[in-house]
Amino acid sequence: MLTSIKIFYTTIGRKILMALTGLFLILFLLEHLYGNLLLYKLDGGVSFDEYSEFMAGNMIIRTIEFVLFGAIIVHAIDGLLITMANRKARPVAYETNRQSGNSSWFSRNMGLTGTVILAFLIIHLKTFFVNFRFGHLEETMAQNVAKAFQIPLYASFYVFAMVLLGMHLNHGFQSSFQTLGLNNKKYNGTVKYMGTFVALLFMVGFASFPIILYFDLFGVATNILGQ
Repeated sequence: MLTSIKIFYTTIGRKILMALTGLFLILFLLEHLYGNLLLYKLDGGVSFDEYSEFMAGNMIIRTIEFVLFGAIIVHAIDGLLITMANRKARPVAYETNRQSGNSSWFSRNMGLTGTVILAFLIIHLKTFFVNFRFGHLEETMAQNVAKAFQIPLYASFYVFAMVLLGMHLNHGFQSSFQTLGLNNKKYNGTVKYMGTFVALLFMVGFASFPIILYFDLFGVATNILGQ
């Protein structure tokens, strides 16, 4: 048992933990995207509000939230430790020479993109989750989302963060399979396409909300706010 735990203190162990928590968080993003898409039903935000109330009142979901927050914290700390270890292990000259070779900017800066995404997540949770769960919202959840996305600075930062999220996921998804020993020459091409698909799905999907609500495309914002 102790041997199994100690492996997570090694470099490979941290990478395995990073891969597992990353894949778990992708499942959460899928569920979260589904819930957000209810904003587009043009029913005044009723379906989205009902979904939000269900998520807040279901004890199973509330329990899973603790696991989710734990995974986010572990993923963030693990990423920081791996980034620090990588920088310490690579000589400056060697790193500079290979940057323009066989690695992309995003693959070399997963720590940086992850930090920006974490900062966005904290702001996002404060804007919606904390206020909703502790009863600080003056209107419905759907109305607060619509109003938040009509603030230029917040909407712009949200889109920017989603672009970084897509790039982060594109590299992270493929790296997870490699770390877990699931890479195979026969399936590597499929995994690469899956990673790109997952990245685009979340990047385009989530970025669509601030864009559509800010510009009130298809009358979505008007429908929710009852204007």
